[in-house]
This record gives sequence, structure tokens and C-alpha cells, in this order.
Amino acid sequence: MRITTTLAAAVLAVGTATGALAEKLPLGQISNYLNDLRTAEGTFTQINDDGTIDTGTIRIKRPGKMRFEYNAPNNGLVIVSANAVYIVDKKSNQPPETYPLKRTPLSLILARNVNLSQANMVTGHSFDGTATVVTAQDPKNPEYGNIQMKFTGNPVQLRQWVVNDSGGGQTTVVLGELETGGTIPNRLFNAPQGRSN
Repeated sequence: MRITTTLAAAVLAVGTATGALAEKLPLGQISNYLNDLRTAEGTFTQINDDGTIDTGTIRIKRPGKMRFEYNAPNNGLVIVSANAVYIVDKKSNQPPETYPLKRTPLSLILARNVNLSQANMVTGHSFDGTATVVTAQDPKNPEYGNIQMKFTGNPVQLRQWVVNDSGGGQTTVVLGELETGGTIPNRLFNAPQGRSN
């Protein structure tokens, strides 16, 4: 499973699937929404760079933890924990691949304190007629790529996002219904042993 695919799925848990928006949301309001999110569980549909489609379930526990379980035929597993992204290929006997979380745009969303007003973090902030579109990057490491997120309002909710990686790859994620505010056991985010990249 490619890291681009994984990162796109990672942002899934910060939204639900209802509501509409009449005007562009301020960055401060979006930051508050992300910071207020503690736990979420639900489904996602992912459109990969090669046009293939994956589906699965996701769990998030902020700050710093996510778990993605892909449905067949992918059957992949991604765990974000301990400042790393672990990619498990259940079809392989190889240990999971491991990437530093700070090398991915995902780190912006899982931070303890999300501040989209930080200098050079947001490179795009617009309204497309139905949603506020925010493109964000690590201001210290723009070469790691960016995340373009779409939010609706009343209340603020994340609807979909696109991950643009440093190699020109693009992955889109469309959100399903998510439940927020529940209890998720920490054991689901235990980091597997793997190889580093």
C-alpha cells in the first residue's frame, strides 16, 4: 500500500456527513473544530491516484492516534501512533513499513493544537459555492506535500480532502457517516514492529 493512499485516509475521522454552508468559514473556526474533535469512528471511500477505489473504517483519537482498516480486496491496516505511520500489508509476510509522522501532511491534523492561522501553513482558502476549501502544508517542510480539505458549516464538518504528495500523486477521500465523542480503547493504536523508510 502506498504512503499517499495511507495519508489520504488519515484525515477521514475529523468529520461527519450532514450540513450545508452559505459562505466561507474563517480559519479560526475550522481550527477550533479540529481541536475540539477528540474521538471519531466511521467509514470512508478512497479514490486512489491510479483510479482504483478502496473503502474501509477509521478510528481517530486526538492527539496523535488513528487506525485505518481497509475492506477486501485491499485488507490493509494503517496505524498512526507514537509519532509514526505504520503500514501493514496482511497479504505479505514482511513486517510493516514505518514512516515518521512529521514527514506527512497528516501531522498537521493530529497535532495537539491545530492552528491554521500559523504563517505559511495555509496556501489556499476559498469557497467553491458549497464548501470552504483549505489547502494546508507544513510551513517548515513544504516538500512533504499538502492536504486540501473541504468543510461545510452549521455545524462545521469535514466532507472530503485531497492529499497531494511530493511526487505528484493525488488521492481523494470522501467521508461517510461518523460518530464522534465515543470511547476508543488505546490498544487499537498499539504500534506494530516494522521496517523504517
